[in-house]
Amino acid sequence: MSKILIIEDEAAIRRVLNNILSEEFPTYQIFDAEDGIKGLELLQKEKIDLVLCDIKMPKMDGIEVLEKAKKFSPDSHFVMISGHGDLETAVQTMRLGAFDYIAKPPDLNRLLQTVRIALDQKKLVQENKRLKKKVSRKYTMIGESEPIQKIKQMIDKVAPTEARVLITGANGTGKELVAHWIHEKSNRCKAPMIEVNCAAIPAELIESELFGHVKGAFTSANTNREGKFEAADGGTLFLDEIGDMSLSAQSKVLRALQENQIQRVGSDKNIKVDVRVLAATNKNLIKEIEEGRFREDLYHRLAVILIEVPSLNNRREDIPLLIKYFTKQISEQQGIVEKKFSSEAIDKLKKYDWTGNIRELRNVVERLLILGEERISLNDVQQFANK
Repeated sequence: MSKILIIEDEAAIRRVLNNILSEEFPTYQIFDAEDGIKGLELLQKEKIDLVLCDIKMPKMDGIEVLEKAKKFSPDSHFVMISGHGDLETAVQTMRLGAFDYIAKPPDLNRLLQTVRIALDQKKLVQENKRLKKKVSRKYTMIGESEPIQKIKQMIDKVAPTEARVLITGANGTGKELVAHWIHEKSNRCKAPMIEVNCAAIPAELIESELFGHVKGAFTSANTNREGKFEAADGGTLFLDEIGDMSLSAQSKVLRALQENQIQRVGSDKNIKVDVRVLAATNKNLIKEIEEGRFREDLYHRLAVILIEVPSLNNRREDIPLLIKYFTKQISEQQGIVEKKFSSEAIDKLKKYDWTGNIRELRNVVERLLILGEERISLNDVQQFANK
């Protein structure tokens, strides 16, 4: 339920605003205060979404209320109201963080429209924060082992820079997770991170996917199309499984990195792009270079920083933490009761050869939660782990 606070020293105006808002927004909770001091007390007690605040008041004026409130209630939107204000006052309140400014006597339609817009924007901001937290939880890096601590420390050093990073490691080790962490901790975190799985796109389509194309560039090119480099402008482009990229596409990626510009397939027009490239592979690119399947000059462009993600077999001490994390995550997603693992079951899982790494462990945990008993036992692991 949204909460609105009216801070107004004139009782008649306060009563009229309360009645109007209560009638227009019957599901909202309306509070009022006769001065700035009482208004601040209510802001500290209640999680207020929107404040309608008079500027000229005894004891404490509205500008001081706004300044103090923004320190402990920064998410509350303020709409300032005054019959004594001028353009300079309006500019001052907006600089201090007010959402809008309305002169007295307020136009009813303008007031209600401002209230709706302010509350809609606040809901949108809250939803964006919720989704961002959801994404962040999805890419949480679980582990306290020495190899994982070293990766976290490297990410903290590398993320704020513009350096390109090549992430290596076997399938299922969490290379994508490392890339997301770098982006989330970078100065580009508010811009998009665009992912391209180079192994999943046919060689004849990879260039169009990366650079886009113009209408008529090839048989099925019915319209102009933006590529991933353009979509990631201002943000991060993650080239997963780059070792599977064709030599032709490698050449064009190299040019894009050298010149910070691309050309759509079928066009000779240069398009400027500002993109930080992160790449990942499960292949030994040095060997690929020796055998002529990967460009050495592109390798050196991508591998400014190298991060090698360890296999699960090399960080077995993290397995109990990963089991706990996956148990909670899967239980929430599947809508099933969160089960406990016996110490014997965990010890057995720690001893297995995890050729599929973290991805395989997660699948095993999900299988055990669905098929195992109320408390996952050693017998459950031996019966359902398929190891």
